[in-house]
Amino acid sequence: MTHLVMDVDTGIDDSLALLYLLGDSRAQLEAIVCTAGNVPARQVADNTLGWLALAGAGAIEVALGAEVPLSQPLQTTEDTHGPLGVGYAELPPHGRTISGRHAASVWSEAARSHPGEVTGLVTGPLTNLALAVQLDPELPQLLGRLVVMGGALNHPGNTRPTVEWNTAVDPDAAKIVFDRFAGLPAERRPILCPLDLTERIVMTSAHVERLAAASGCAAPERILPSDDRGRRSSADVELIRQLSDAIRFYMEFHRDMGQGFIAHMHDPFAAAVALDPGRAQYRPATLDVELAGRLTRGQIVADWPGPSGAGIWGRPPNADVAADTDPEAFFDALIERIAAVALDGPAR
Repeated sequence: MTHLVMDVDTGIDDSLALLYLLGDSRAQLEAIVCTAGNVPARQVADNTLGWLALAGAGAIEVALGAEVPLSQPLQTTEDTHGPLGVGYAELPPHGRTISGRHAASVWSEAARSHPGEVTGLVTGPLTNLALAVQLDPELPQLLGRLVVMGGALNHPGNTRPTVEWNTAVDPDAAKIVFDRFAGLPAERRPILCPLDLTERIVMTSAHVERLAAASGCAAPERILPSDDRGRRSSADVELIRQLSDAIRFYMEFHRDMGQGFIAHMHDPFAAAVALDPGRAQYRPATLDVELAGRLTRGQIVADWPGPSGAGIWGRPPNADVAADTDPEAFFDALIERIAAVALDGPAR
């Protein structure tokens, strides 16, 4: 069993990451904390509670965290994820409430309750975790492992030419986290899942059709590029109907960006790595974050060790960068786990 604190800005791909974890019996979600990113933080919390209710999950704490970045104005991306962050999905009323605790306290108290056993998974901006390590400087030593989705190292950015969305929203927070998590033993270094790899995690219409079939839908569920824009699903399994409507929006966005009728599943892949680090191959690197660049603020810069074991900066690695994987094996796992939730409810 893996104890997890999940830090999200729920969004479409965060939604699938959450359902992936709910469908895996190894995942013990201690809490989910919410930050502003894809949409404002309170909408993030409402989306998260809505998916938990729809999936039939038990009382998992959902705590609100930072509603703005540490030092710059908030930017959100409803054009990518829809006006409420879940595409065309219309999640039913959930009747659940946000925790009274702040996300930073949740991070600290979870790690102290299970020292060395909690894996932190961050699929949004790093604001909450930066606040947590400022509140509790021992937190990096108390966590078992940290997995972060973010960055574009040897790959184009998706927000600015060299900058990925999560770090663009709060570069100062990313800088604090990578600095504070430096110096850990190699087996506990943070794992970064950057665009270099996650943009190879490409969901297609065929994956959605397989998911619906595995979830017991009576009729094939097809999302086709020839469909009218915004067409809604008629799947008879509500979880799949809502997911399909969310994914359709995401695919339409990618098509609008000239990337094809696909959806990059950045966050579910990071969730899979959090449960099973062996799902990827890694390269150690020393990571830092550009804060002063007029064109590059928010860029994660990687210094790769040379044959001598040291990079140009002469600083030891502070992260392991996910560099390769088997995307179709991941999608097999994603379909299996989400279908299990649709058929039988959460695994624990």
